[in-house]
Amino acid sequence: MTRHILVVEDEMHLAEGIRANLVAEGHKVSIAPDGEKALELWRAGGIDLVILDIMLPKLDGFSVCEEIRKKGGQEPILFLTARNSPDDRVRGLELGGDDYLGKPFNLAELLLRVQAMLRRQEWYGVLPGSEPVVSVGTTKVDFRSYEVIEADGTRDLMTQKEAMILKLLVERDGEVVSREEILDRVWGYDVFPSTRTIDNFVVRVRKRFEKDPAHPRHFLTVRGVGYRYSKLPVETDGEESA
Repeated sequence: MTRHILVVEDEMHLAEGIRANLVAEGHKVSIAPDGEKALELWRAGGIDLVILDIMLPKLDGFSVCEEIRKKGGQEPILFLTARNSPDDRVRGLELGGDDYLGKPFNLAELLLRVQAMLRRQEWYGVLPGSEPVVSVGTTKVDFRSYEVIEADGTRDLMTQKEAMILKLLVERDGEVVSREEILDRVWGYDVFPSTRTIDNFVVRVRKRFEKDPAHPRHFLTVRGVGYRYSKLPVETDGEESA
């Protein structure tokens, strides 16, 4: 399937090289040489994935990513940058980036990561049980709009990562899902420094859907392994042995 990829890179020889290889993979590619142009092209619509440098003229990549997420954009974002310190990686991912690859980079690895990100996005688009709105306890979630709908009609928005973790657990109702599988399915390999990140996101999911997040009845911890979702409430202390 042809996807429209936006390459945001001010080194034009590099941007053209990336474009040539992505086009050879069957994709359509647009290039933005600065952050403002990137947002202009993104606002025009039809972008399926963004490859984003950080050090850009006019508006840096962190600001571009933040603006896309603030405006509700859910396209996968891959940071491709010479700024590859742990602090930069964490900042980029916390702002809503999906992957982070440092320069200099291996072209084959870049293409594999793009392919993996598009697969994850495609997986997310296959809704659990073919229904876009799913009940989780007394709350409903619309996986198309990332909306959480309370019993009283109150609506709130999840982040993309919260929604993807929720979808993975819900579609595996009753099964134990390891932290490593969550990391791989939602972020991909070698993205976050620790699976503790998963635990923090599950805490956020519990706060949204559990009546008593400190004593969950739907999103259960399986000690030393990962998590198990149960559609029917379970009377436990929220933790199970493997």
